[in-house]
Amino acid sequence: MRHDQEAVLAVLMGAKRNCLSIWINMVFAIMMFKHVEALQNYSRDSLNYFLHDYALGTIFRPRTGKLYEVSPPANFSDARVSFLRLRSHSLWKNGANLSSVEIPAMALPLPFTRRVDLVYQNLGNWSTSYYNVPSYTFVAPVIGLLAYDSNAAAGSTGLQLVELDIRGDSPIMVRFDNVSFHQYDDVRLQCVRFASNGTLAEFTNVTGGSSCVTRNQGHFSIVVPRVLREKKKKKAMKWWMVGIPAGVILIAVLGIFLCCKMCRWRRVRKMENISERSEGLNTIWIGNSRMPSASGIRTQPNLENSYIP
Repeated sequence: MRHDQEAVLAVLMGAKRNCLSIWINMVFAIMMFKHVEALQNYSRDSLNYFLHDYALGTIFRPRTGKLYEVSPPANFSDARVSFLRLRSHSLWKNGANLSSVEIPAMALPLPFTRRVDLVYQNLGNWSTSYYNVPSYTFVAPVIGLLAYDSNAAAGSTGLQLVELDIRGDSPIMVRFDNVSFHQYDDVRLQCVRFASNGTLAEFTNVTGGSSCVTRNQGHFSIVVPRVLREKKKKKAMKWWMVGIPAGVILIAVLGIFLCCKMCRWRRVRKMENISERSEGLNTIWIGNSRMPSASGIRTQPNLENSYIP
């Protein structure tokens, strides 16, 4: 009896431990999900700071007004980074040109700073790892333009992001020159801009077939609706599904036709060979017709009985 009670108690204690472990695992899973979600935003922000610090670490004493093409680190070999340090009055007077991004004149950093660091990013194949648009598909890499206070970066206050205030009539132009959009002629292309903190900011129309215009800094790309792209794929697949069987049937018909012609040619050739091996006959004309004729018979007919009544 005592052993039975101990067994029951052991089962109950094991069940409690199992329930407790299940609750702990569930809480841990929820916490990890929240942590991963926060880590994604953090890694996107940290990437921007990392690329700025990497550019400054690669360039020895960057000169003001000179554009530097920075070789990305090995783990971001597909990305492209450009760095330009400008005085604010030069940015206001002349604007700036960083690879495929043009900043017009009459632009000022906010809050105001005497010098500004402009960082150009082309994330390449890493675009979808850091940015996404629900129900849309990227058809161009994500290009980023971010401005930093160069005085704060050089001092003890640390890196400080500033905004660009475009006060003229001309907007910022972002070009996607090395991307072909001919396959999306029947699909409406959309420019998408992500704010400096990585959140989706706005959609605009594509300008000039491969450019986006904006009055704010951030990250930019061109997207198409995912449903339309899937319909286009299904349409192309439908043509393939119709074209391949039709081609197979056409090839089969041609093959049968050629086989029939070959069999007929062989049969005629066989008959000609037989006629060439047989005894030749002379021909005579009867009216307008040419008829075969034997030259004669070898033996004359004889009566079997010579009795004549």
